[in-house]
Formats: sequence, C-alpha cells, structure tokens
Amino acid sequence: MLQIKNLTITHRKDLRVIIENFNMTLNDGDKAVIIGEEGNGKSTLMKWIYDPEMAEEYTECTGERIINQEIMGYLPQELPEGDRLKTVYEYFCEGIFFHDTSPGELSTLSSDFGLTPDFFYSDQIMGSLSGGEKVKAQLMRILIDKPTVLLLDEPSNDIDIATLELLEKVINEWSHIILYISHDETLVENTANMIIHLEQIAHKTRCRYTVVRNDYKSYMAGRADAFEKQEQKALNDRREKKLRDEKYKRILQKVERAQTTINHANKFDLADKMQAARNLKDKMHTVKSMGKRFEKADENMTEMPEQEEAIFFRLGNKNSAVPAGKTVLEYSLEELRTPDGARVLAKDIFLRLRGSEKICLVGANGAGKTTLLKNIAEEMLARTDIRAQYMPQNYEDLLDLSLSPVEFLDETGEKAERTKIRTWLGALKYTADEMDHPIGELSGGQKAKVLLLKMSLSDANVLILDEPTRNFSPLSGPVIRKILAEFPGAIISISHDRKYISEVCTKTYTLSKEGLK
Repeated sequence: MLQIKNLTITHRKDLRVIIENFNMTLNDGDKAVIIGEEGNGKSTLMKWIYDPEMAEEYTECTGERIINQEIMGYLPQELPEGDRLKTVYEYFCEGIFFHDTSPGELSTLSSDFGLTPDFFYSDQIMGSLSGGEKVKAQLMRILIDKPTVLLLDEPSNDIDIATLELLEKVINEWSHIILYISHDETLVENTANMIIHLEQIAHKTRCRYTVVRNDYKSYMAGRADAFEKQEQKALNDRREKKLRDEKYKRILQKVERAQTTINHANKFDLADKMQAARNLKDKMHTVKSMGKRFEKADENMTEMPEQEEAIFFRLGNKNSAVPAGKTVLEYSLEELRTPDGARVLAKDIFLRLRGSEKICLVGANGAGKTTLLKNIAEEMLARTDIRAQYMPQNYEDLLDLSLSPVEFLDETGEKAERTKIRTWLGALKYTADEMDHPIGELSGGQKAKVLLLKMSLSDANVLILDEPTRNFSPLSGPVIRKILAEFPGAIISISHDRKYISEVCTKTYTLSKEGLK
C-alpha cells in the first residue's frame, strides 16, 4: 500500500500553492494516471512520492508519506545529468539486481523492448542514445530491480509505437501499484483504472484535485456531464433569482410609496393615519424579512462550475497558405549517418512535400528520424522562398534557459510587443510570475508552449516539428492537434502519438535502413 496524507506543496519562488491537502491511497492492481495542465505540479508530486528531498529543492512540502514495505522504481522525465556520461554497461551495472539476472532473462527483456542482448553491455554513452533508447534503457533497469511500485514520469515520451504497445502490456499486466504521468491519450485510455486530476483554477489562484477510480474516457465524460448539469442548474437558479428579485423590488417600492403617501396625506384623521402607518410598518417589516430569507437562500444557490480555462493560440495567417501545386521540399540523400558519421542509419532516402501536406515520419527508436529531420530543417531554414520554423526534440537546442519566456520571444524591445507577448502567454495559461521565470525552471510542456508561441508570432508557412505533442497533457492535446490540423501551411514532423498521426497527418512515412516508405 502507498498512502499520502494531507500533502501541501508550495513553490518557494512565487509562493503559489500547487497542491493542497492532497490525500490518496494506492493498492496492488491500481494503475493510476496523474493528469493536469502543464505546470500544475504533476512531476513535482511524483518526485515527492519517490523522494521528498527531490521536490523540496524548489518547493515547501508538508504531509505524510506511508510506503510500508514497498520498493519504489522511478522513471524521471529526463535522464539525470549524472547518468548522461556513463556507458550503457556502466548504467546497468548500477542496478541492484543486474548481475543476478540470467542471460536468458536479459535476452527476453531486450527482445521485448526491440533491442539485442548486447545492448546491456554497450560502451555507447547514455547521453548519445536516441530519446526512445534512453527511455527503454531506464525502463529495463527499473524492471530488472523488481520494484513493487512503478512511478513513471512520461514513459511514453519518444518511444516508438511498438514500444508504446509493449508499455501498455507492461502496465496492464502489472499486478502491483503503478502511478504514472503520460501525455499519450491512447495509452491513458487503454491502461488507467484510476484518475488523479490536478487543477489550477480561478486564473491559477486556487488549486484543486480529484481522485476517481474510473477509466479515463468515463471520467472525462462523467466530468463533462456533471459540469453541464451544474451549469444548467446554476443558470436556472440565476434566472429564478432575477425574476424573484424583480418581484421583490416591485413589492418593496410599492410599500415605500404607500408610506410616503400616508405621511403626506391630509385626508385621513390622525388616528386613521397612525393606524395606516402602523400597518405599513408591519408590512415593510414582513417585506424586509422576506428579503433576508432570500439573501440566506442565495448563499446556497448552485455555483457556476469552475474549471481550468482552455489554452488558446493560433498558428498561421492568410500569408501562411501554400499553393497546392508548390513543391515545398524535394529531399534526397544517399546515406543517412549518425551525427558522428560512424554508422549508416539508412540509405537511398527521398522525400517530397507539396502544398499544405502534413507529413509524419515514424520508425523504430534509433532509426535516425531526428537526425534526418535536423538535416532537413537545416536546409529549409536557410531557404528564402519559404518561411520555416523548427521545433526540435530537445528544446534546449533553441531555447536560452536563462531568459524568461517574455525575454526570449521579444525581438523588438518595444512595450507594445511585450504587452502582446504577455497577452498570448496568458492565453497559454502562464501566470504573471511564470512569464518572468527563467525558462530553465519551467516544465517540459511550458517550454514547448514557448516554441509554439514563437511559431505563432512569426509568419511561417512551413513547420518542422520533432514530437510536437510529447509534452502536452491529454487535456491540452486535443487543442494542439486541432490547431496543427487547421494550420494553412505545410508540416513535416516526427511523432509516435497515435491520435496526432490520425487527426493531423495527411501522409505517413516509415524510416528504415532501406529509406522512407
């Protein structure tokens, strides 16, 4: 059993409470997914559960963590800096049970993950592995160490579709506790039986959480239905209140006019006048008592449902459309090699992109997709007949982590430009404090939003995107996919996101050693 009691987490820098009085109990068989918008504290919560000191480097945390005899296995969102310079063999040697695992067991595990058994003994540097290979290596070491609790922060990032399907199998067949974060909606839909939803409402001034034992689709459908019913009830209450208040106002005004009239009337004798005044005073008391009852009833009136505002931005404008017949790209390459030139990844590559096509490159981890896209981006960014923008898999390739989002996006230094940037960042749900935080302190999803906003503020008609949806939550994902699908220009991308491929892409190519098919 894993239990969390009364956990409150507060950012040290801006004193924003991201989780308050959080309670949760997980037992064997629970497959719990943490969902929520970017920057809502999902990774921070998972770090605290694994090792409170990891979260307390930048937050203040109070609460109780009960883990009993559970053995924790933790997959961080990014490969730790200390592991990047190790060889693959050195990395596995640091596992608790690696040397106690038989060659047969290692062979079966590597085969399941689409790797050869000699991968465990490779002298390749961990930092030089592809994004998917890094995730596979970390997952395999965790599984070798036989944990009873799996804490997985974005295990679906960068892994190919075959490994995604394997990950689904691992989660569904796991008999102990799994707590994970994923931006892959298909994975969440196919595996989770418990939802932990972290929210920041009222313009990120208040936090809220929900723990529900249900699958993702049912949770979202039930949530939408409950919100709709609450909103309808709240609107009905307000309509009834308006009619009641108008009627009450008419009665009150009628009594007030009668009092004024009787005070100035001369046709009544004094005794009748005093009696009428007493009657009106009693009536006014009754009316005011009625008003107080109404005020008390209004305190219990159905509230309008509060939920996080949806992110909003646009990509492209009237100048972003590409004529249907225009050849945007005609790329050929005899050999695709690793960045150091030591190994051939693929041969006889040819790719043509026309008009507003939206192409997706897929393939096994390590096939060279990111290397190929970098080569294509370098060529397209240098051209003057198109206006291209590039989103790399590693955001740090383009982002200056020491700058704030406003500083990075501001190209003119003018007040009007900064105001516009802050407006758009607000639409992407940054708080005023987050707009001025160094980019290095932001979550992966918030970094991705900076790059997408840079594209939005440009007049690009060609987007080159390496895993564009990898750091967006299942809640933001549908918005991002819709925006990209409606982009009037051309897109060439890499993705393993099955919903992105089906909803956005008009053509898909698989990269293998024989080229693109």
